Amino acid sequence: MMDGKQRMLNAYRGVFSDRIPIAPELWYYYPAKLMGVDMLAFQREVPFHQALKNAFAHFDCEGWGIAFGDSLAPDVKRTVKETWRNPDTLEVCTTLHAPSGDIEQREVYARHEPSWLTERYIKDPARDLDVFLHACMADPEKMDVSPFTRAWEEIGDAYLLEAWLGVPFFDFYGGNREGGLEAAVMDFFVQEPLFEGLQERYTDYMVRLARTICERTPFESLCIGCSWSCNSLIGPEMWRRWDKPVIAAVAQEAHRHGRLLHIHFHGRCIETVADFAEMGIDCVCPFERPPGGDVVGLDGLRQVVRLLDGHTTMNGNIHTVETLIRGTEGDVRREVREVMEAFKGNPRVILGTGDQVGYETPEENIYALIDEARRLSPEWRGAGS
Repeated sequence: MMDGKQRMLNAYRGVFSDRIPIAPELWYYYPAKLMGVDMLAFQREVPFHQALKNAFAHFDCEGWGIAFGDSLAPDVKRTVKETWRNPDTLEVCTTLHAPSGDIEQREVYARHEPSWLTERYIKDPARDLDVFLHACMADPEKMDVSPFTRAWEEIGDAYLLEAWLGVPFFDFYGGNREGGLEAAVMDFFVQEPLFEGLQERYTDYMVRLARTICERTPFESLCIGCSWSCNSLIGPEMWRRWDKPVIAAVAQEAHRHGRLLHIHFHGRCIETVADFAEMGIDCVCPFERPPGGDVVGLDGLRQVVRLLDGHTTMNGNIHTVETLIRGTEGDVRREVREVMEAFKGNPRVILGTGDQVGYETPEENIYALIDEARRLSPEWRGAGS
């Protein structure tokens, strides 16, 4: 018998395990639900990697999660002001004081939903961008990696804990730009030469960060997330122009150190699945079904298999809303069968969910997902074992 972490790593490397890895994305909602705490307390008081350990143990399944570090420049001071707007809502104002100026953001924490930003650091790029870049892109070589290492040691082999590198270039800027997605898209078009230089700088930063983590921590796998950097929002052309080169450079650096790279890619993905394989990414999730994604049933999954061409592992695809929340156990088992049929004899698959498992999800449906995947594992392995 293998442990959950080894099954995940085997899948990332294209190696069969004793059975298919099963990793529902138990992110915020379900770990908080299992612990009996509200979302406000969960985000501010509970160590995330420990909460995930509890959730995966509850369902006796595999999983993945991330450990965070802090890249704030040493000459930047952070001050925080907290204001209760009502008994269920806390506003947190964070000000970064840099030698060249101050920038500020506001985040709202609520008891029933994950937090959200109401104010971002970059209001006027001409005034705020340099301050932001100085504050949030400190020398990776000087970072304190002890939080990473401590989390990795605490989790052990319970599940696959990955080192969080951050987000693609568009999200790095857009996620901190007042006005969000729309303002960032306009900035990229209007000031393309500026962003070409910033892209080069960000690529260098991400590669150095990956190198530092590879050289100074024991993590087997690194992770890059996404918010708006996907086909559904900025489209494949912008993604290829601004984010693909950054991710490809990080993948190359990780592989140079014998480590793995996992990226999270929301929404529609079919137009760029071949790019994932070309870049050498080891694992991508979550390959969502419609309406949020565009991997449609068994035929869509077979198309994904062809496009990945044995170079990249797929994690995901079980619909979190229509199937896990609204569907029956039979619906869940049907989608599991589709994934395992498409990847029959192919080790590059992790049976996961199309993004985060919602709070309303019946436990019976999660157990049905796990049971069906285990039941069909001998057939999935087939001659490939």
